[in-house]
Amino acid sequence: MSEQPKEQPIFDIFIIGAGSGGYHAALRAAQYDAKVAICEKKDVGGTCLNRGCIPTKALYSSANLLTDIRTKAKEFGIDFSSMPVPNFAQAVERKNNVVKDLVTGIEGMLKMRKIPLYRGHGKIVKANVDLNGEKLFECAVEGKDNVKVFARKVIVGTGSVPAQIPVMNIDHKKILDSDDILDPNFKKLPKKILIIGAGVIGCEFANIFATMGVKVVMLEFLDTMLVTEEKLVIKELKKVFDDLKIELYTGQNVLKVETTPTGVKGTTCDAKAPKDQIATAEKKTFEADMCLVSIGRAKVSANVGLEAVGVEIDRGQIKVDPKTLETKCPGVYAVGDVTGRMMLAHVAYADANVAVANALHAIGKFDVEPKVSDLSTVPWTIFTHPNIGTIGLREEAAKKKVQKVYTGRFYYSSLGKAKAMGEEEGFMMVVADGDNDKILGATCIGAEAPELISEIAVAMQNGLTCEQVAATIHSHPTISEMVLETVEDVHGMAIHKVGRRKK
Repeated sequence: MSEQPKEQPIFDIFIIGAGSGGYHAALRAAQYDAKVAICEKKDVGGTCLNRGCIPTKALYSSANLLTDIRTKAKEFGIDFSSMPVPNFAQAVERKNNVVKDLVTGIEGMLKMRKIPLYRGHGKIVKANVDLNGEKLFECAVEGKDNVKVFARKVIVGTGSVPAQIPVMNIDHKKILDSDDILDPNFKKLPKKILIIGAGVIGCEFANIFATMGVKVVMLEFLDTMLVTEEKLVIKELKKVFDDLKIELYTGQNVLKVETTPTGVKGTTCDAKAPKDQIATAEKKTFEADMCLVSIGRAKVSANVGLEAVGVEIDRGQIKVDPKTLETKCPGVYAVGDVTGRMMLAHVAYADANVAVANALHAIGKFDVEPKVSDLSTVPWTIFTHPNIGTIGLREEAAKKKVQKVYTGRFYYSSLGKAKAMGEEEGFMMVVADGDNDKILGATCIGAEAPELISEIAVAMQNGLTCEQVAATIHSHPTISEMVLETVEDVHGMAIHKVGRRKK
């Protein structure tokens, strides 16, 4: 006989999913002395930690170090008897250890905070269950742990997974998704790989694999890679991809990917061909040893008991109040990818702060002020070589929003610290409202771009003007001076660039 569910005490908050949003919510709630429990059916840390941000950046770091040694060692006065070669299996082992250490750390923090971590599939069974004079949610965990819990509030952070698109025929052997490519046992690189999709995931892996010696062919439906980025950024990265001999084919409608006796084959036609003419349209075929499908992610919201309690779901996406993150069912909140708002780990962290504050405030016995979700100043990054960091509006979008736009640009080649580091590729660009001098957006491609964009994020979040940022003394010599020079250039006042002062 199977083990019967064990009765559990009443929790203030029960969290379904221990990914970026879920575990963050658990730890934050515990800081307010709330009684909280969490469940997870796979790995603590979710996609970001196990199959996304962290493992990808660990592999990127290996590739980046290899690039630096190959391109800079001799100039920097370091001689090698022979040029270094990549050991992908060892890079994967390092990646696995990085992930393991971080997962262990999160589990340790949950334990130190006395937060029960139930292993299994979590779901809401009933709402408004009368227990000890309270209306509670009855929830269940089924799996390694079989438990029944009661909670005053529920936070759902079940995340997303790579979309399984039928025509791609993902078999997890030769035709892979991003989870497969980051599997701890994926340790042998193909000689040639076909990458479907030239978005963030596709470009990051293309960069890593090409640096490691793999022949990379990319197929993109749109007319450009990284369609969300500034045209100048795309142009800069395209030069790097050309140097790595990455073949990028844009405007390609991938009709089918299939396995062959020797590898894989992708069939495409012109992306602009009307649907009723695809059958007769001219076809192209691309062959490789392996294929990575890096387009689309599906939200995980099925079989969580949400519809039964009145939570509204649209194509897998849990609909929430954009300010409070509460669903149509009072007392149930959702955070992170499953809401479909902005599928970024740091947005999931921010969501967790909002959901926890609002849930605890609603309970009434905690000294917590409610919070409002604000996604107006969210930075995002792309870890190619060089890095890309972005926030806010692009220049063209800004011109459609305000009457007068001032744009500042500054290049790494003109910065002392960048030159000393041998990091002269790229530039930073800041777009400002010409009437009030507030920053509307910024982008950067080059060394430490993600870190630089964080300073712009702070400025935008707090309504600082370009002049106020420029008035802040930046340490010299640092890469952060890229921010200083760029915001000064908004008014034509960058010291290390010849420009005309804007009055």
